[in-house]
Amino acid sequence: MSDTAEAEFLDIPDMDPDAWADYVEAQGWTDGLPVVVPSEDAVARMMDGARGDNEPFPAITPRLLVPTLRGLAANAVMAGCRPTYFPVVLAALRGVLVADYNLHGSLATTHSCAPMVMVNGPLRHDLNINCSSNCFGQGWRANAAIGRALQLILNNVGGAKPAIMDRSTFGSSAKYTFCFGENEEESPFEPYHVRNGYRADESVVTVMSAEPNHNLNDHGSTTGEGLLTTFAGAIASPAANTIYAKGPYFIVFGPEHAATLARDNWTVARIQQFLYDKARVSVSLVSPENRRIYEEAGHFPEDGFYAVAPTPDDIQVAVAGGAGKHSAWVPSFGGTAAISVRVKPPAAG
Repeated sequence: MSDTAEAEFLDIPDMDPDAWADYVEAQGWTDGLPVVVPSEDAVARMMDGARGDNEPFPAITPRLLVPTLRGLAANAVMAGCRPTYFPVVLAALRGVLVADYNLHGSLATTHSCAPMVMVNGPLRHDLNINCSSNCFGQGWRANAAIGRALQLILNNVGGAKPAIMDRSTFGSSAKYTFCFGENEEESPFEPYHVRNGYRADESVVTVMSAEPNHNLNDHGSTTGEGLLTTFAGAIASPAANTIYAKGPYFIVFGPEHAATLARDNWTVARIQQFLYDKARVSVSLVSPENRRIYEEAGHFPEDGFYAVAPTPDDIQVAVAGGAGKHSAWVPSFGGTAAISVRVKPPAAG
């Protein structure tokens, strides 16, 4: 499973499940949960799922190893992926390796961030990726295994070992897996990937270094402006990394809230501008010491308030989840970007 050429194959004796679990734990190859044995046959089948992706990968920080497809496939097997999931895993990996994602910074930080993976397009249905009720939660193999595979790759190939390279103060459940699909069918807006220049029939993965979702509860507001006023108040947090206004954040509307917004003629652009203007932190809520830190970083208040996104366009709008008057705020690490990558379909034959 190592990605050095001389150790691409490991001769591991037959073990019972308990012995195998102890072995991978001793090697540091697991996230703490049981992993599937990456047999030669299983890895070959996983690689066969990505026949259409022949573009080399850059080195993965912090170890700066250039991964082989076999090594990546081994980690996908260990995570419980089906071969059909592998192209999505590879697209997500390509996304976090884009310079603007800031993989090294997001891995070494004391913040609790992890790679958020959102999938758009036909593969959501082909792979049974959950886009609706409980889409951030348990119960769907594709969601769990795709996000987990990316995390295992960063741990086992990249070397982002928890408490060694990964210095997060607390960590979060998102460090196991954070993968979901956009609920395009119940969204009144164009799908996220289409708004970002892709065709509707293309499958696209979007990644961002993020905290887990923060619930936005509003059962009382009956207008789009009322909902956005509630959400702006929640997003204006002086203790979130977004206070530095150096990176994006996602607001993921539940279908019921999205329908209210669309009924009241709230376009994505209007939503972004409203939240940019209203989701701001009063100077009175920021300690004098923190104000000095912000000023040293070039972040100054406007009319007594700090912005929490660099521009309206950095506020990423999506729709997911099922029934219920809830939406979600997904703050970013800050020094990161939302990166979209087209999934390369397997080659025919």
